[in-house]
Amino acid sequence: MKKILLIAVILSSSSVIADEHQEFTLQSQAAIKEFASTLKGSLVAAMKSSGPVGAINVCNNVAPTIASELSKKYDMKIARTSLKVRNPDNAPDNWEKHVLNTFEERKSEGESVKTLTFSEKITGDGSQEMRMMKAIPTGEVCLICHGSNIAEPVQASLDKLYPDDQATGFSLGDIRGAFTVRKKSNP
Repeated sequence: MKKILLIAVILSSSSVIADEHQEFTLQSQAAIKEFASTLKGSLVAAMKSSGPVGAINVCNNVAPTIASELSKKYDMKIARTSLKVRNPDNAPDNWEKHVLNTFEERKSEGESVKTLTFSEKITGDGSQEMRMMKAIPTGEVCLICHGSNIAEPVQASLDKLYPDDQATGFSLGDIRGAFTVRKKSNP
């Protein structure tokens, strides 16, 4: 009888963990989708009204606000990161670096950048956290500010705002970076 009860508790616990991970994944996907579409809309509007220099200001000022608002809305931390960051505040932690490098490997093996995602539950330092990342593909319009041939007024604006900019030299279809989501988990 004790064995049956123990097995029932283990199965129930596994189900709760699976449900928690599934719920986190669904919430993360929704948050990432909203972040991506809101940011893209702001960038497109800025490009139409004031060109690439205006779009740089969106990334500099509006993107962090969008991330903060969505973090509150979804009760998780959502941000962007990359192996080649423009804003040092977006530098990846060790887990994110590992995932980004894994994304590069998966891309080199033929996987589409548009489908690159990864999530897992991290345990350490007495806490547990759910984490998820989704790759951001480099599109044609991204190359205006992140490519190899950046126009002088755009480069001047980037140099002023981001003196340690590393986020250039990308080609169409490269992994520009990733959306990253994290949430404290129940122990």
